[in-house]
Amino acid sequence: MSGVNLEGIVKAYGPIQVVHGIDLEVKEKEFVVLVGPSGCGKSTTLRMIAGLEEISDGALTIDGRMVNRVAPKDRDVAMVFQNYALYPHLNVADNIAFGLRIRKESKEHIAESVEEVGNILGLTPYLERRPADLSGGQRQRVAMGRAIVRRPKVFLFDEPLSNLDAKLRTQMRAEIKRLHKRLGATSIYVTHDQIEAMTLADRIVVMSDGRIEQIGSPMELFLNPANTFVAGFLGSPPMNMFDATITAGEQGPVAEFDGQRIQLQKLESLANSEGRKVKLGIRPEFVSVADQDAPNLVKLDVDLIETLGSEALIHAHLMGDPFVIRTNTVGQMNILNGISGFTIEPHLIKVFDAETGQALPGQVLEQ
Repeated sequence: MSGVNLEGIVKAYGPIQVVHGIDLEVKEKEFVVLVGPSGCGKSTTLRMIAGLEEISDGALTIDGRMVNRVAPKDRDVAMVFQNYALYPHLNVADNIAFGLRIRKESKEHIAESVEEVGNILGLTPYLERRPADLSGGQRQRVAMGRAIVRRPKVFLFDEPLSNLDAKLRTQMRAEIKRLHKRLGATSIYVTHDQIEAMTLADRIVVMSDGRIEQIGSPMELFLNPANTFVAGFLGSPPMNMFDATITAGEQGPVAEFDGQRIQLQKLESLANSEGRKVKLGIRPEFVSVADQDAPNLVKLDVDLIETLGSEALIHAHLMGDPFVIRTNTVGQMNILNGISGFTIEPHLIKVFDAETGQALPGQVLEQ
């Protein structure tokens, strides 16, 4: 079993602790993405798994073996870096084969391995070229090939696509996903790009300030964020959030804000909560735009509309804060005229505690 298990992992530089006792189990053949803003500890965590950073406290096991004090070369992991880290004086074939030569593998095995990896990654026509003669995407494929050829137990990716342009990033995401499906290797991938996380991961680990905020599948985290940090980090555009106060209504709890009211779903955690301060979260995709005659209308001040072909982004303000709506436009361009606000089903509204930022219990959206 080539899984990776982190138990109470801590990283400290002197008195300053940057990773605060995280627990994570990565199963065999799973693709797990660590995501979060710069400085959240995701790359440091990856480097501790690789052995490039010393673990201050806790236990790290790979394939059931404790590796806290094991040298990087003996952990049977392969890492793909952000900057490719290719040898400029070697051609593609020699870059891919470098690790095998260091291990003194036979020439026959090296040649077969390079040919196989070249076919997998579409690099066969470029094996005689040097890195300077390759595009950014091709260089990243070479870096991946150098990792694949070793057949490690675990692949580690440290923001491998951040140096590529938008089109190449999209192409390489698809290639990485296909590659993982083909090889079935345990993979841990670090990125600050939530789109990469959503499209690549079997499970996402959202980190902030050296701690894990939430772990789950992409849709679990998108539909059921545990707190306002996860809600605001995942999604493009991110979840709209604004302050409100709970009052009692004829059909259950109601949120009041800026002289307006919106119906909420009936939750035990909202029973007898009149006067409670909360924060409401609404995904841009979950609302329906409406004119001034619509029932249960929430009024908005519309600033501008971005038409993007099949959809549009409506930029507005609610209580002085930005509010974005994403809506389909195919066959209904007329909806962009005369928008006064939006309506939304109560179960699609997320309610968070105003002080802690934690989602109130009982709110589960099915995938």
